Amino acid sequence: MPRSRNLVASRRRRRKILKQAKGYWGRRKNVYTVAKNAVEKAQLYQYRDRKVRKRLFRRLWITRINAAARLNGTTYAKLIHGMKENDIDINRKMLADIAVHDPETFSEIVKESVK
Repeated sequence: MPRSRNLVASRRRRRKILKQAKGYWGRRKNVYTVAKNAVEKAQLYQYRDRKVRKRLFRRLWITRINAAARLNGTTYAKLIHGMKENDIDINRKMLADIAVHDPETFSEIVKESVK
């Protein structure tokens, strides 16, 4: 009895990898073994950087809040501490958005929290 190789499934597997490698440079886009390594590495970076993106955005929000707080005569640490003591619950994302788009409201928040 001849050996069964299931060419349909293996071709589909290769085609899927090569489709994911579309747009890569050189042999990475059309040689299966090279493309497979490139796609696997890209998926590792993709998985890792979904978590890194969250850290980077938090750093950005903190930088914006600190800059706006210093314009109002205080620091980020004092502002956050004052907000916690006065039960003002605004997350850093919203606080940074207020600091950038509505400086008057941010100044009111600073006055309420840092007395």
